[in-house]
Amino acid sequence: MSIKTYAHRGFSGLYPENTMLAFQSAIVKGQADGIELDVHLSKDNELVVIHDEKVDRTTNGTGFVKDFDVDELKALNANIRFIDIYGKQEIPTFEEYCTYIKDKDIITNIEIKTNLIYYPNIEEKVVAMLKKFNLLDRVIISSFNHGSTIITKQIDKNIPCALLVDSQGLLNIGSYANTLNMEYYHPDVITLNKKIIEECKHHNIQVNTWTVNSMEALARCVELGVAGIITNYPDIVKSYIKFKGC
Repeated sequence: MSIKTYAHRGFSGLYPENTMLAFQSAIVKGQADGIELDVHLSKDNELVVIHDEKVDRTTNGTGFVKDFDVDELKALNANIRFIDIYGKQEIPTFEEYCTYIKDKDIITNIEIKTNLIYYPNIEEKVVAMLKKFNLLDRVIISSFNHGSTIITKQIDKNIPCALLVDSQGLLNIGSYANTLNMEYYHPDVITLNKKIIEECKHHNIQVNTWTVNSMEALARCVELGVAGIITNYPDIVKSYIKFKGC
């Protein structure tokens, strides 16, 4: 099985992160196998795609996502980094993304952002939206809040889920993930080593690692034999994987 390439927040190396432009470009120009994105809940209880709990870093607004309704979020410009190139870009709703991706052979890695602010029932809302668009067989649900992945499994045990772990890492991850009936482990690439890969393989846990943006890290991931690589530059990763024949 070949190593899969996941576009981190879309093709975020060259396009404004977590926007429809970044997602479309990841597929058309980056040739990604999958897309990684982040979901929060707006003030009016709608699923929206943005990474941070606050809008300050990626938009021209300020404040917490949870304090804006969808129309207010849509009025913001989600393209601060590339504004001179691509102009105004909106914060997408998760429904907009699902509408776009529903007929495409793409895996979506949905990070539920409940590690700093917990949004009640967000897991149920995500699963309901995926069911609406018949996407349950083309997703991975992940979170740094492992409670959210556990809740997702309680809603539907067949939904593939991943444990996100930060740069501190986690001991005995294979056994831990297996005990929770998780299919994936998503570590920071700086923590990745042969022992972790072997332990996860022993417990039938697949490893998708983030965020791989250097050739050195990319070469190490390929050598270790990860299942997937999450990157801001899917075009480069995809080309390298093809060149290495893996």
